[in-house]
Amino acid sequence: MRQLTGFDRLINELDQSMRTIHATAPTTGRPYPAEGLIDKSQLNEQDKQLAGRLMRINHAGEVSAQGLYRGQAVSAKNDEIRAQMEASADEENDHLNWCKKRTKDLNTHTSYLNPVWYWGSFSIGAVAGLIGDKWSLGFVKETEDQVVRHLDKHLIELPANDLADLAILKKMKEDEQHHANVAVQAGGVKLPWPIRKITMPLMSKVMTNLSARI
Repeated sequence: MRQLTGFDRLINELDQSMRTIHATAPTTGRPYPAEGLIDKSQLNEQDKQLAGRLMRINHAGEVSAQGLYRGQAVSAKNDEIRAQMEASADEENDHLNWCKKRTKDLNTHTSYLNPVWYWGSFSIGAVAGLIGDKWSLGFVKETEDQVVRHLDKHLIELPANDLADLAILKKMKEDEQHHANVAVQAGGVKLPWPIRKITMPLMSKVMTNLSARI
């Protein structure tokens, strides 16, 4: 089997980023959670705008998740950890495509800042991996915990009759909790308090606010 060079890996990551941001990413083949619920979700124009804004934010979060996992996989020191990161990224691709499809259904756009979210998260993930696998896994755990809290907030904010988006977000929440648990089982450690309570929430708030508007 041909040994990949550093340049080969760079081209592969550029390809992955383009698939994430501009194309339809490869999925695990799981069914679309909103299948059959679109017609049952009778939304007025105001509800559509709210749902579209929330799903645009969630799509941007999934773009960031792809960058994070890909960055961590690149710098992971353990082959099993690398494989785990890549498997999680594949499952997150399902979320990415679900959110993208739903934004189209709601006649809105995805965030124009997605390249920034992807490569910014890729850089953070790569640095986390270089520091050490246990810290990289700890970063996954804390990230997923924050995503679950974020999804809980959106589940409350969505219009009650928006059955399609409710189904999507509930399935996403289930997966995110699973990824957090897997990271802990693989040896992830708790991150320092300033990172968990100040740095990461601040970064999340910036991304959320900008994605909602741009």
